[in-house]
Amino acid sequence: MYIIFSTVENPRQTGEDSHSKFSASSSVVPLKMLKPNHLEPLFEDATFHPMADSNFHDPDSSDPHVPDAQNPQESPVCDYWQQMVQAVLGVMLLVGALALVHYYAPSAAQGVPPDDLQKQVHELTAQVEQLKQDQAMPATVLNRYRNSIGYIYGVYQVGFPDQRPAIRARVSGTGFLVGNRLLATNRHVAEPWYGDSEAQKLIEQGATAMLENLVVFFPGSPTPVKLSPASVSKTSDLAVLRTEDSDVVRGLAALPLAKSPGSPGQLVTVIGYPMGIAGMVAKSPSGIYERLAYRHNDISAASELAALSLIRPSTTCGHLGDLVGDKLIYDAPTAHGGSGGPVFNSRGEVIGVNSAYMDGFSGGTLGVSVDSLRPLLQEAQK
Repeated sequence: MYIIFSTVENPRQTGEDSHSKFSASSSVVPLKMLKPNHLEPLFEDATFHPMADSNFHDPDSSDPHVPDAQNPQESPVCDYWQQMVQAVLGVMLLVGALALVHYYAPSAAQGVPPDDLQKQVHELTAQVEQLKQDQAMPATVLNRYRNSIGYIYGVYQVGFPDQRPAIRARVSGTGFLVGNRLLATNRHVAEPWYGDSEAQKLIEQGATAMLENLVVFFPGSPTPVKLSPASVSKTSDLAVLRTEDSDVVRGLAALPLAKSPGSPGQLVTVIGYPMGIAGMVAKSPSGIYERLAYRHNDISAASELAALSLIRPSTTCGHLGDLVGDKLIYDAPTAHGGSGGPVFNSRGEVIGVNSAYMDGFSGGTLGVSVDSLRPLLQEAQK
């Protein structure tokens, strides 16, 4: 290490040394880097002397032992300190890298087997796909099975022989194909007097109940198809009707039945004709609505809607709230006219038949389980 100094002829009065102005240079930085920036001599003949020499020599003397400012003997010392600094920085970088690896290493480096990680990825992917399927299901089942879900219209009467009928009324509902010319619906649609206290009282007195007419309109067809009973349940609100042999029915797909109704909490989709003709008229274009608004219970109104391809079912969605015996309870809205419509799960399978709703409670729509429909279907196919 060297001391740099220069002689000052006229020192300032600030407490500085009156003989010389000097500074000890750091050995970390080479001497040639300090000279031009910090320690410019006041005289051109300023000389560098080693600290080991305790005597000051005359500037004009030519001592052969005085080292030159560019003497390469400085390099080993400077290089040593540079290497030391680099070593320290390298250790610090290594410690920092180890810390990053410790805190931000992937789970596989923390002991999670790759197979388990891959399994988690597959599970998350399956869940995302299930959510997409659930969201798309209402549109999927409607587009796929719309034409196999028909609007049922009929007229029935209850009366005594040789007398004017005591009851004569219209009935409307929904039915869907479950087999070759077989249509599933509710018993109170196939036998409209079922559950009618007034009609039941007359029947107990000897009156007879009968259907005057019962037909089904399928979407896309202008011609109604006649229906007749095939199998009617004695214990639940279910029935299977048989269609006449018609070109309208040929080629229509039967709806798939689920193996079981599932469990509460699952998403459900209900398709049908709530409000019957009135509901379809309300959805019609303005001109048709104005013409049919006051004829919504007339068979001619249904025929006109069919001719205009306006027999179109509606879709509502909800969740299966409970399953009690063969009853399904869900919150998909419905109304009269929607009776007999299919209730789908998120896989597009029928888990029940829409049958009733509790007035005043939006979450109280009722259906009959597919488990009760299957025996009727087997009986009708015999």
